[in-house]
Amino acid sequence: MSYIVDFKNVSTVGLESSSVAEALAGLRANEARYFMNKYKHEFTVVPASESKETVDYVNLILKVERNIEFAAKPLETSRFQVENIKWTYIFYEDGLEVNVMYTVDDPKKRAVGFKLSEGMEVPKELEGKFKFARQRSKLAGTIRGTFFVIKGEY
Repeated sequence: MSYIVDFKNVSTVGLESSSVAEALAGLRANEARYFMNKYKHEFTVVPASESKETVDYVNLILKVERNIEFAAKPLETSRFQVENIKWTYIFYEDGLEVNVMYTVDDPKKRAVGFKLSEGMEVPKELEGKFKFARQRSKLAGTIRGTFFVIKGEY
């Protein structure tokens, strides 16, 4: 069952099992606001249990590019294309968001981003491998984020 994320009335729908559900809902709403403001695109999520192909796609990129496998349970995913960019998101139970930005026509503009919900620790899979920048958000509080450039074709 898909769910259009409302960034005006932030809800924890679909994220209730997370120990940082409120912060993760804010992070998800922050993404929804970005896509609405920049692209006029409604950010829609589906339960990870209904989107195995999306989870497998992100897991493949993480494994091949950086040998990363997250222990946390994926709760929701989103996968869509706006303009020439394919976007894929996974929201994890521990408060992590992983996003893949994959331009269709420019291999130099492809990356995996990691965002940490306020109040969560850096996942052990990412400890010491990345430096995190901080960003303030009205919806999500303090977001810590980092990324790496994708080298392969997926």
